[in-house]
Amino acid sequence: MSLTLDQALERFQPALPLAVALSGGADSCALLVACARRWPGQVRALHVHHGLQPAADGFQAHCEALCRSLDLPLHTLHVDARHAAGESPEDAARRARYAALAAAAHEAGCAMVALAQHADDQAETLLLALSRGAGLAGLAGMRPDWTAGGMRFARPLLDVPGAALREFLRSQAIAWVEDPSNQDVRFTRNRIRARLTPALDQAFPGFRDTFARSARHAAQAQALLEEFGALDLAAAGAPPRLQALRALGRARQANLLRHWLRSVHGTQASEAQMEELLDQVQACTTRGHAIRLKVGLGFVTRDGERLAYTASV
Repeated sequence: MSLTLDQALERFQPALPLAVALSGGADSCALLVACARRWPGQVRALHVHHGLQPAADGFQAHCEALCRSLDLPLHTLHVDARHAAGESPEDAARRARYAALAAAAHEAGCAMVALAQHADDQAETLLLALSRGAGLAGLAGMRPDWTAGGMRFARPLLDVPGAALREFLRSQAIAWVEDPSNQDVRFTRNRIRARLTPALDQAFPGFRDTFARSARHAAQAQALLEEFGALDLAAAGAPPRLQALRALGRARQANLLRHWLRSVHGTQASEAQMEELLDQVQACTTRGHAIRLKVGLGFVTRDGERLAYTASV
């Protein structure tokens, strides 16, 4: 069910003082203004300057002007968001941004960072996951809250349509800046926003609510898989014993191995890599059967009666 901005903040119970990530775009401007009014004296603004495009200085200037008008402190963070060879530019920028936000929020004495992703962003995330053939973790969409770098993050606007945030700013005569990169249809998310979202609005006007409900169902199922993965890994050992793995069904083996790779080694296997690894585990019934399979940035190998993972140097 879609919410208004006021309704979303009524449900939001942040740890205070609260930091709000402010890009200068409409969504984060609306969140900052609404939070500052709801929790006066308890809100700080954090702006990440990526330096990836000429317009970045203009974003910073707008954030500074907005915070002056609200009498709010602004902490500007300059980060190096350049991506390594073979790395997604969006993923590199995201990791750099979250690390910088966590560090700055700690320095500012804040207990939580609020982010302004909304219902349209959640729908786009689900469509993006579908386009990539994602599993449950991807279909769960964006989490409403989590902890990273020792800092709590929250997305209180996931049930609020983006149009409602812009309407709020217009009603308050508050300006925002448009990121020119959002018009670049070379990026899949931008193509979804420009071409698919308008078509969905015409064909299924309530798609934001139904997509969000599907994402919540996927998140619940993913949480169960993670719980079973942790229980099975505890029983099989970390690293897992081959005999204990083979005692499980193939789907449960895959879930255990995904949990082990993700939780212990911070990596994940592609679908093809996982299928090959499962085949190797099933075939590994003699002492002489070796395993050496590329997964992520390292290799899964056999070490006696257990599996092992070694990251590439």
